[in-house]
Amino acid sequence: MSKVAETTLKIEGMSCGHCKMSVEKALQAIAGVVSVSVDLEKKEAIVTGTAEREVLVKVVEDIGFDVVS
Repeated sequence: MSKVAETTLKIEGMSCGHCKMSVEKALQAIAGVVSVSVDLEKKEAIVTGTAEREVLVKVVEDIGFDVVS
């Protein structure tokens, strides 16, 4: 079983509350994600859970945003 970890994703392209909600909703739908916090000003999402970073990045990119780190 994977260890619960906190993953920070730097995301480009988010410009409004709707963008923030879209990213939160997409990340929360991933198996193993416990919590998601998206900060528009910092352009980042902090995800807590057991999901792999690659899966998180793919989901964010699939909805139209760029993960830069």
